[in-house]
Amino acid sequence: MLATEQPESRGRTRFILKKMLGSLLTLVFVLVFNFVLFRIVQADPIGSLFRGRNVPAAKIADLRTAFGLDESLWVQFWAYVRQTFQLNFGISYQSRQPVWNEIVSAIPATVALVGISAVLSAVIGTVGGVIAAWRRNTWKDHAITSGTMVFYSMPDFWLGMILLVGFAVVLGWFPVGGMTNAGTSATGVALLLDRLHHIFLPALTLTLAYLGEYALVTRSSLFDVMGEDYLTVARAKGLRDVVVRNRHAVPNALLPVVTLIAINFGFVLSGAIAVEAVFSWPGLGKATADAIRGPDLPMLQGLFLLFSAAVIFFNLLADIAYAWLDPRVEGA
Repeated sequence: MLATEQPESRGRTRFILKKMLGSLLTLVFVLVFNFVLFRIVQADPIGSLFRGRNVPAAKIADLRTAFGLDESLWVQFWAYVRQTFQLNFGISYQSRQPVWNEIVSAIPATVALVGISAVLSAVIGTVGGVIAAWRRNTWKDHAITSGTMVFYSMPDFWLGMILLVGFAVVLGWFPVGGMTNAGTSATGVALLLDRLHHIFLPALTLTLAYLGEYALVTRSSLFDVMGEDYLTVARAKGLRDVVVRNRHAVPNALLPVVTLIAINFGFVLSGAIAVEAVFSWPGLGKATADAIRGPDLPMLQGLFLLFSAAVIFFNLLADIAYAWLDPRVEGA
């Protein structure tokens, strides 16, 4: 018994270490690419930031010196690497505040919005996919598949604008933007209700936009499982149809959904740039849109690195979870 468990344990440890090394190398590549990309896209960010404004050339030159942009690319690169390991992403060109502080202050709003939407879309979409697959070619299947595909095919910013105009501007049921009412002094439950009132429309937009992929993946995966012999055996034992579905079919069909959930949670920190911009939601997505308009190079570098690191981390978790749920993956 111990002789068989030890090789399995060593194989699993080797698999996890291999995935961690791959993730680390990917992060190093992103770190280098993050520096090169913004130098290629924007050779003179300070000049672009003040283009068309009546700013003396000496002032612009002083700013280039202050942000280290008059140094050689190698000097800038090593300074960038050293500061990144210290979680020092520099000073924002626009706010003149440390980029890390700006990012940290925007994280809670994005995690609340995208996190709630990710959970709701995963739960509702998965349940819808199960119903559609189990009742295939019925009106339930057609309604769920068609409905989720309609929302999935819409650009999320366009769907957000439709909901904003309909429910906020025309009907006036919800605020048009922001996280709380302007100048509010509410605390406790009143503040919580105010924020829930503001988050409803952007969260609804993202939930509807993400429903389709969960419903389609679950439906397709369950279709594959429904032809397996063990379901026929379970029915032959006299088990009720709902027991066969919930106890034997669905658990074996959820592996692709687990991967999809983990990958999508990697995007929780990257926010939803278009939706946050439409609803003026003060999260990382809106910070990204504002930084692009600048352009605010240090802010863009910090956000891009954070988004990439989050996706890499949750992909690693997905690989480990997948191997734990299906040990055959370790040998693949």
